[in-house]
Amino acid sequence: MTVDYRLKKQKDFDLVFKKGKKIFSNTLTLLYFNAEDFKVGFCVSKKHGKSVMRNRIKRLLRESFRSFTPYLRQNFFFVFIPKVCDSYSLDTYKKDMEYLLKKGGLLKENA
Repeated sequence: MTVDYRLKKQKDFDLVFKKGKKIFSNTLTLLYFNAEDFKVGFCVSKKHGKSVMRNRIKRLLRESFRSFTPYLRQNFFFVFIPKVCDSYSLDTYKKDMEYLLKKGGLLKENA
């Protein structure tokens, strides 16, 4: 995932939060909105701990999302929100992300 795919502007986040659809799993919440671009954002609140832990969670989320980018439908804004838990692992995020993307029908047909 390059920097071009990051959701940065507050108005884009607001759009996804207001008009986007939500899907839930055990460790993640996915909000997505049909848009003209393909961008992704991650919201990790201060409930998860200090900045070191929040940044680690964002790195894990980015890496797990990176494995799905070739198989995703384009023209969507994605926002992933992790739930507070005792331990965070890459495998858990990958498994839950795959579940969310399949449940929302956001993967390409040939994937």
